[in-house]
Amino acid sequence: MLQTSEKLKIKEELYHACKAFIAEKRSNLRDIMDANQKALENESKSSAGDKHETGRAMLHLEMEKASQQFEVIAKMQEIMEKIDFSIPSGHVKLGSLIRTDKGNYYLSISAGLIRIGNEDYFAISPSSPAGKLFLGQTKGATIHLSEKQIHILEVL
Repeated sequence: MLQTSEKLKIKEELYHACKAFIAEKRSNLRDIMDANQKALENESKSSAGDKHETGRAMLHLEMEKASQQFEVIAKMQEIMEKIDFSIPSGHVKLGSLIRTDKGNYYLSISAGLIRIGNEDYFAISPSSPAGKLFLGQTKGATIHLSEKQIHILEVL
């Protein structure tokens, strides 16, 4: 069984891994936006008629899509700002680490698999199907997800 300080360290590492996930997504989107902006400027210099207009329209669509993704990233950032990983809780809430018989979950943002040491953790959103079921649960509870029973062994 892990000591309280070790549990807190794991939650802190998960928190920082999620923040790094957001930073990487933001950086990748900026690169895409920059590349699209340069392509749009180059497209403006061209005068190939219908092909020119189609190319410009496609670039505008890509930039619009990237802008929407920036909004998603901003929402992820807002969620992470609400987490205080140093406050323990007896029930599952935003920022909780949930150990189950089917794996470990970190209720934060949908960042996927995070490996810390030799353990895997799934960063999931509270609005995800599993996240909704976990919210408010306590140690010993069982949730039913996709015809699977998941037993909560510990809530940190």
